[in-house]
Amino acid sequence: MTTAQLEVQKLRLPTDADASGRTFGAEELELLRQALESGTLNCTKGTLVARFEKLFAQRLGVAHATAVTSGTAAIHCAVAAVNPNPGDEIISSPITDMGAITPILYQGAIPVFADVDPKSLLVTPETVAARITRRTKAIIVTHLFGNVCDMDPIMELAKKNKLVVIEDAAQALDAKYKGRPVGSIGHIGCFSLQQTKHITTGEGGIVVTNDPQYGRAVRLFHDKAWGYGDPKPDHYFLALNYRMTELQGAVAVAQLDKLQWSVQQRQKMANRLAAKLEGIANVQLPDVTPGASHVYWKYYLRLTEDNVGDVAKVLRSEYDIASAPRYIVKPAFMCEVLRDKRTFGTSHWPYEGECRSGEPEVDYDPASFPGTVDGLAHVLVLPWNERYTEDHVDYMAKAIIDSIQRVRESHV
Repeated sequence: MTTAQLEVQKLRLPTDADASGRTFGAEELELLRQALESGTLNCTKGTLVARFEKLFAQRLGVAHATAVTSGTAAIHCAVAAVNPNPGDEIISSPITDMGAITPILYQGAIPVFADVDPKSLLVTPETVAARITRRTKAIIVTHLFGNVCDMDPIMELAKKNKLVVIEDAAQALDAKYKGRPVGSIGHIGCFSLQQTKHITTGEGGIVVTNDPQYGRAVRLFHDKAWGYGDPKPDHYFLALNYRMTELQGAVAVAQLDKLQWSVQQRQKMANRLAAKLEGIANVQLPDVTPGASHVYWKYYLRLTEDNVGDVAKVLRSEYDIASAPRYIVKPAFMCEVLRDKRTFGTSHWPYEGECRSGEPEVDYDPASFPGTVDGLAHVLVLPWNERYTEDHVDYMAKAIIDSIQRVRESHV
């Protein structure tokens, strides 16, 4: 046994899968009680979802906010607001949840992927620019792990090419970029309230914008395109029901009050872990985009040696730390749904058909994404939440250092 291993006694870490790593308490229970006693759990007649939308919009300094059922629903509403034609292209990141990609296909557009920087795992202005074609309609930028994409040059690129920018800020709530709240910089911002996010309603999401046209389009799309409050309402276009319930709204209102403390605690503990891991050979700490604040949805390390999987196994087996090598098993474009174009029946639409007549094949060749391949091969994603204390962080640091050392020794 190494010295570090002898010093470490197993410590159960708080997890965002249950109450140990979440901030639920009397505040949520009180608002849930109010919702139940009102007897109105539908947001079209209730008050709590509307209250959450107003508070969220105020926090981000935006004009419009619409709460929905999930982060996937948020992205779907945003893509629908952009209103692509069949066969149009929307640029996204290959390192993201599939829920941020399938809405593109559901709206008849095609996901096109920009490569990422292998250290930050974020798309860059250069990699996005390389993917713009005459069919590009929008860019979805993914603020991964709580870090922020370099937004100013991306917005300049979008303006030059007359493209809409959708910020996927599901993992970056309360992050800032040059003093501006993430999600308010692009034309439309999307957030998730899923179980593991900075604030949660189990499942849930919210879409924000300062553009009145996009704001109305999102509001309509999330409720079957029915024009509530219009002089002669109708179902104006093809749309779904993504309405949030009052029960979710109750929890969301209470959670929003706890966001600042949650983020500050995540940042404080992340800084402590970074200080303890600083200078460890072949270990690179999380990137932070210049001018931005990192809100640490997860904490990740880049291990420059080819031993990420082995280190993760030791962390799990010896220290009960649920580390995730690679973050995702494979880039999004290698998943069967995209690779084999499994969309609507056997049509392969919108990849194939009249809407793509004369267009070149979409590039999903892994060789075109060296940053993505390299980044996933070397990233180790660690669990993180606002309930971590100094003792938890110190335990993680010793476990990480020891696991890396043990793997190195085993490979000698």
